[in-house]
Amino acid sequence: MGSLRVTGHGVDLGESLRGRVEERMSAIQAKYLDSHMHDSCNGHVTLRRDGTAFRTDCVLHLVSGLTIEANGFAHDARASFEQTAERLETRLRRYKHKLKQHATGPGDDAAIEAAYAVFAAPPEEDDEDAVEGDAHPPIVAESTKTLQRRTIGEAVTALDMTGSPVVVFVHAGTGRVNVVYRRSDGAIGWVDPPSAAE
Repeated sequence: MGSLRVTGHGVDLGESLRGRVEERMSAIQAKYLDSHMHDSCNGHVTLRRDGTAFRTDCVLHLVSGLTIEANGFAHDARASFEQTAERLETRLRRYKHKLKQHATGPGDDAAIEAAYAVFAAPPEEDDEDAVEGDAHPPIVAESTKTLQRRTIGEAVTALDMTGSPVVVFVHAGTGRVNVVYRRSDGAIGWVDPPSAAE
């Protein structure tokens, strides 16, 4: 593996648990990733206390640009990590299967840059004395994000792989910006706005 950072927040990992995390992550990657992807893959595993239990978060950055996330929650730190590792393994298995099914030719993955901004969270309590003209929250960060050209199936796969609630992408067939998202009932929604000419 390229690099793996294992950290504990409020948790003393110890050599045994740290060794188990490194060993299992390496085995998962060797099983599901090609050697060139395995060697240049970066990851971070974080174990932390969450009330009386433990939460493990894992993020893998693949050389293809895909970020795969998984997390687990249990009353034991090792069990929390094992749950996370199983979820990560499932996502990598799906990713490998999709790669075999949808081998794309060169140039199919053209991407575009889109503006990206992070706004401050609204205040918890409503302030009736607030000026109505100041309805826009302040911008905390601005940058650009790359929107990948994908089919709907690939976008849904990215939604499953990342664990993110939403994926914004360029539709491979139409060239328009589309969105797939996880609905509150667990189903997947798809937004395909019409082009300006329609």
